[in-house]
Amino acid sequence: MKTVLTRDFLALILSVAVVGLGSGATLPLTALALTDAGYGTAIVGLLTAAQALGGLAVVPFTAWISTRFGSRQVIVGSVLSVAVATALMQTSADLWLWAVLRMLCGAALMLLFTIGEAWVNELADDSNRGRVVGIYATTFTLFQMSGPVLVSQIAGYTAWRFAICGALFLIALPMLAAIRSSPQQTDMHEPHGSWRHVMPKMPALIIATGFFALFDTLALSLLPLFAMGHGINSEVAVLFASVVLLGDTIMQFPIGWLADRLGRERVHALMGVIVAVLLPLLPFVVDTPWLRWPLLFVLGAAAGSIYTLAIVACGERFGGVALVSASALVSAAWSAASFGGPIITGALMEHAGRDAMLWVLFAGALVFLGALRWERSRGLAQARA
Repeated sequence: MKTVLTRDFLALILSVAVVGLGSGATLPLTALALTDAGYGTAIVGLLTAAQALGGLAVVPFTAWISTRFGSRQVIVGSVLSVAVATALMQTSADLWLWAVLRMLCGAALMLLFTIGEAWVNELADDSNRGRVVGIYATTFTLFQMSGPVLVSQIAGYTAWRFAICGALFLIALPMLAAIRSSPQQTDMHEPHGSWRHVMPKMPALIIATGFFALFDTLALSLLPLFAMGHGINSEVAVLFASVVLLGDTIMQFPIGWLADRLGRERVHALMGVIVAVLLPLLPFVVDTPWLRWPLLFVLGAAAGSIYTLAIVACGERFGGVALVSASALVSAAWSAASFGGPIITGALMEHAGRDAMLWVLFAGALVFLGALRWERSRGLAQARA
């Protein structure tokens, strides 16, 4: 990339990463505040669902909003909206108001991440897209993982903690102001740019996103329970999720580089095969540290790249308003899978045993590989909209 594009790319990913830090802090802070107020996990779950609902509600309108108001203006407006909504949670303890504010945050974050990912893809080209998106994914994940650490530092400031989180989002604004280039301007009435037209051209990419959203959520919430079900003590069990996330974070750029060299479609399929092979092996190596830690690391890297390479594929296949619609569908798949998947998987684990989690993920990997093969047989992977 040229120097100006490199500078704009760095400013963009840092601004989105700062928002990731804020959102990574706000969700656990909300849960902590509700718990301190005496509410149970059901209320925490409902407010989390309210944010996901807000995100899903705005998906059909994302491309229209982007083309009507401009990508830069929408991102700035989203940052301001989520900052104000988060800060307003400091002013009241009314659950209905909090639900509305979480829905507003969900809608604003959906717009921001959707347009941000599309913009990153526009700043890249097919020769370096895997590496560019890999840098974006790695940076965002690192910042988001720091959110709970931030919560541990501000949790005691009960009179200011939501205001602090709200102000955190505003740090992204100077970085956005430093960007000199603009996303491609597109006609909002472009006939092939709506999500209805785009969705049939990307089934494997939607499934890939849903799979990793499920994988990511289960790794954080249920993987330690799986380990404890195999006799691992709780202190070691929680490290299972950390090693998976470590592999996901560290390996996105190298795998993106590999995709640039060998071809995205080939590497995408390879990562799906690795996940499908490693998942059934986990129960057999869970008691052997020198085997389980490398397996978990590679599993996290391969699963994370399934999502990263789905974003890369969006940039390969779509442009303009169609790319924004594709990114919105990817974000919607993430929200839907991370919301409903743990509920279903948790019920299965309760009735069929802790290993049910692995079989759910294994089935998801097979569906992804089947969708990739279906796309290839119909030439969708080479299509450009």
